[in-house]
Amino acid sequence: MAETKPTATKATSVQAKQDKNLISWLAPVVCIIAGYAIWRYMMGNADGFNEPDLNGGFWPSHKGPKDAFHRIYEGGIIVPLLIGMFLMVVVFSIERYLTIRRALGNGSIADFIRKIQFQLANKNVDAALAECDKQSGSVSNVMKAGLRRYKEMINEGGLSTEQKVAAIQKEVEEATALELPMLQKNLVFLSTITSVGTLIALLGTVMGMIRSFAALGEEGGGGAAADLAVGISEALYNTALGIGTSAIALILYNAFTTKIDSITHGIDESGFTLTQSFASQYK
Repeated sequence: MAETKPTATKATSVQAKQDKNLISWLAPVVCIIAGYAIWRYMMGNADGFNEPDLNGGFWPSHKGPKDAFHRIYEGGIIVPLLIGMFLMVVVFSIERYLTIRRALGNGSIADFIRKIQFQLANKNVDAALAECDKQSGSVSNVMKAGLRRYKEMINEGGLSTEQKVAAIQKEVEEATALELPMLQKNLVFLSTITSVGTLIALLGTVMGMIRSFAALGEEGGGGAAADLAVGISEALYNTALGIGTSAIALILYNAFTTKIDSITHGIDESGFTLTQSFASQYK
């Protein structure tokens, strides 16, 4: 019976990245606190009302707002939550923009892959690695990991071509598995705010309507009807804030996912380039 030669295995050269997820814990809390501070001390500033409640504490009952900015205060306790959600959209959008910008690297991904293909066609792996250092970013990180294994497999005499290609492909897959989660991290906040923001806004609107109709039932008369109209307009500020926040979150989420898709496509093309190049040149 023929003896089957075991496939040589080597430890991956890809190093796991440290996942600093502190912003995911701190940002929501800080944003909600900041939202309350904006609502309570800016929108709820006593100078902005004709009848301020100077002893209101956590939720003063100011009346007669002097302008639209202070009128938003009367939308109720849901308003600081909506402001906090808007601040979360801003914070996580900036964080994702900076992360994805670094992941895109320097210059066009398509041009970078063409340069790698040219160097590999000339069997110049070291020049291809140098191109990775110039490009940086997620695609170049995956490409560099694959090229290092590519270079090792050129001089590996104990494996067949198929086994060498499989080793290169495995290295690329492991590098990809480390890169993609970093790109998608924290996008869940934007997607959640997109769907939940409008619902929370509607909750604030319904609460405002309940208060308005309750006041109408207690007072009655034409004056109460005027108060009802004012109360409804104030309640609708919740809807406006929620819809606006959700719309911005949705636009930014789609923009970031589009960029991530382009990076993912570049990573896939990188793996294909390495395996096809090795299979064709080192049979």
